[in-house]
Parts: sequence; C-alpha cells; structure tokens
Amino acid sequence: MIEKKFTVPTKLGLHARPASLFVQAASKHDSKITVAKEQNGEEIVVNGKSVMGLMMLAAASGEVLTVTIDGSDEAEALKAFEDLFARKFDEG
Repeated sequence: MIEKKFTVPTKLGLHARPASLFVQAASKHDSKITVAKEQNGEEIVVNGKSVMGLMMLAAASGEVLTVTIDGSDEAEALKAFEDLFARKFDEG
C-alpha cells in the first residue's frame, strides 16, 4: 500500500474536469484507490474511481488530499497521479 498527500493545484479546485481526469487515470489501474480529505475534524474518504465521489469532497484550490493506492500496480498508479498533479490537470 502506498499513501501520498497532494495539494489541489487548480484555481477552481477539484471540479468536474480534473475529477474526470483523475478517474480516467485511476481506472487504468487494478489497484484500489481512495482519496481522503480532512473536513471539520473528520476524514472524508471516497473511491478514487468515482467522479461523483471526488466531486463530493468539494476540494478547493490549495487543499491537501491523501491518495491511498493498494494493489499490484500501485507504483504505476502513483506515477500517473504525480504526473497529473504536476501538470496541474492541464489547467495551468
């Protein structure tokens, strides 16, 4: 299992388009992928392969998300997410 924290880089947060790109990247991998965010002292955890789940996080620009990847191709999945966040979801 791999866990890494990412800061939301897009000006409008994790809205529909970046959430969709995240899910597209996640869906290419067999590993279980979850995304978590702290909110009001509670941790909200959603399925990283669900656009609706990611949108429910309402992650704003600059917020920290914890991505957890568990499975046979977790290293490749992590690389894909690192690239996606580094590219700012192609919005910047």
